[in-house]
Formats: sequence, structure tokens, C-alpha cells
Amino acid sequence: MRNKKTVAAAAGALSGALLAAGCSSGSGGSASGGGTGSTNWATVTSVAAGGGIRALIAAAKQEGQLNVITLPANWANYGTIMKDFTAKYGIRINDANPDGSSQDEINAMVQLKGQSRAPDVLDMGTAFAIKADQEKLLAKYQVAAWNDIPSAEKSSDGTWYGDYGGYVAIGYDSKKVTVPPTSFKDLAKPIYKHEVAINGNPTQASAAFSAVYAAALASGGSLGNIHPGIAYFAKLKKDGNFVPVTAGPTTVQSGQTPIVIWWDYLLASEVGATNPSFKIVIPTDASYAAYYDQAVNANAPDPAAARLWEEYLYSVTGQNLWLLGKARPVELPTMIANGTVDKAANAALPPAPSTPLQFPTQAQESAAEGVVAKQWAAKVG
Repeated sequence: MRNKKTVAAAAGALSGALLAAGCSSGSGGSASGGGTGSTNWATVTSVAAGGGIRALIAAAKQEGQLNVITLPANWANYGTIMKDFTAKYGIRINDANPDGSSQDEINAMVQLKGQSRAPDVLDMGTAFAIKADQEKLLAKYQVAAWNDIPSAEKSSDGTWYGDYGGYVAIGYDSKKVTVPPTSFKDLAKPIYKHEVAINGNPTQASAAFSAVYAAALASGGSLGNIHPGIAYFAKLKKDGNFVPVTAGPTTVQSGQTPIVIWWDYLLASEVGATNPSFKIVIPTDASYAAYYDQAVNANAPDPAAARLWEEYLYSVTGQNLWLLGKARPVELPTMIANGTVDKAANAALPPAPSTPLQFPTQAQESAAEGVVAKQWAAKVG
């Protein structure tokens, strides 16, 4: 199970419509070059600046491979996305550390800098994208669909941009959990002893961190106060309800964690897809949503392939492939408006709450990350 990504929700206010409606060594590219013909794709900031999509495709095919990292095949339909990208362009994809975290991505960029097996592209939480940007690890690149990405969901300098997201939800095996939980308050009841878990450690993994944030909102906290979320899980553990393991399909199947707090789209695609008795509900006392982000390694060994990958992901095809994975792509409102959305896939999404969404600012997110990093181990373990 992917211990994936501490994710930060985007800074600023965002329309609720956005969410309502993955190494082998060896490379065909140069770790220090990036030039193909007269174009140095390692410094190109848009496909137009590089001479257009045909030039980009030719350069990417010359490199012949793409290094991705922390992309499990069953995460947001990435298995199909990678397969289709290779089929379309003939570019081999190396997926390093599919069960890794956002911090693992940063570590790989630093430790493998100058090597042919360094990651070309990243899929990480916003807090880590900001951290990587501050460490000058990311390239500036604006995809052709840049204007379809809300300003609140991208960096002003083009180093990272939102890709897909969802809501923190409660998933449960209805064969083992006879009384359906519908809220964080419910999960504190004695009937759920030894049943509740999250997907990883909140100091490392996005879903876990986001579960704490959502719990805070449900427990009198706010986007500027995550302390009640930590207190909630501390009490849940003290009372014996919290199971301190990384939950996922296997732990649900075994009965170790019949209840999981996770992203709605992952509960659906990773657990529900193989467990017909698995049910998903967005908690009535907390609506918390967030996006992951894409970025290009500033020292990508295959810079053209990296940029072509981003163009593919932000094309209508790529966005709809995420949607087929039950994740809500960042361009969803635009695709609904212009009729390019896969209507069946969109209709299959778990129902979104009608309550208005709130998103933390980057300052609030960073502060919350700091609080969790300092207090989780001591108070929850």
C-alpha cells in the first residue's frame, strides 16, 4: 500500500465546483544535458517555447524513457495512464518506489542528482512541492492547459500545479461493521473498538495528515487549529478504537482494519474495487478536500519526456483517465463546461457534500504540518 504523500490543500479560496462536480538504472537521456537539436528541454518553460508539441514528442522519443516515482498502478488509475502513455509515444516508464512518500521523492531528487535513474517527474503533496521549490529542486514549466488550472491550485512561478484530488472519507466493510458510521463522532463509539485506521503516519503520508485535519474540523478545530485533530486520535487510541497500522485493501480484507479513513477515490478504487461489501461515506461533521500536485525535476535526466508526460496528464485524455480512477481532476469544471468530460466516469464519483468547501492557506498548512510533526509521536505514537 502506498504510504503516499503529505498533501496540502491549495492556498486561498477555491470554488466547491472543483471537487463537487510511481526505477531502474540506465537512460536514453543525459543527466546533465537535456538538449535535442537547438532546444535545451531542461530549461524550456512551455511547449510553445520549445517549438511546439511535435518538437517535444520527437525529443522525448529520442530520450526513450521516463522515470516516475511513487506511482502504484492502482492509485488514481496510474497503471492505465502509464500503459497508455507508453503505447502512444513508445517511451518506456520506470516506476521507482511505488509505495513511497512525498519525502521519498525529495530524497530521490537530492540523492540521485546527476544520475540517469533520478526521477524526471513528481506527484506530491503541496507542502512537499513547496518545500522542493524552496530547495530549488523543481523546474519551471507551464503546461498548455495552464489557464484551466485555478490560480489557487498552482505556484505563481510554474514549479508545481494541482492535478487530482478528493475528499477525506470513511470506508467500512459492511459485512464486519453492522452499524454504519457516518461521522468522526461515530468512530469514537465503543462499538468500533479495534476497527478504525488511517493510511500511514500523518508526518509522512497525505491521507493520514488529511485525516487529522478533517478530524480537527469535526472536533471544534479549524484550518488554523489542527490540535483537536491530534487530540481526537489520541483519545481514539486510548479508548482502543484506533488501530496504529497503515491501512489499505489487505488490512481491510484480513479484518485488521474494517474501518479506514482515507481519500474517497482511493477507498473506491483500491478497496471497494475488490470488496463488494465495502461502503464509503464522507463524514457529516467534516468536509475536507485537497489536491496532489505535479512537478518536473529541475535536474531531470529525461527533460523532454518529463514535459511530454505533463502535457499528457493535463490533456483531456489524461484528465479523464484520472477521472476513471475515481479521482477528481483539476480541470473537471472546465471539461464539464465544454463537454469533454467522461460523463459516465463523472457520474460514478462518490457524491460530494453540498456544504461549502474550505481550504487552508499555505501558511495555515505549514503551521499544521509543524504541529503534527512535533506532537503526533508523543501524543498518539
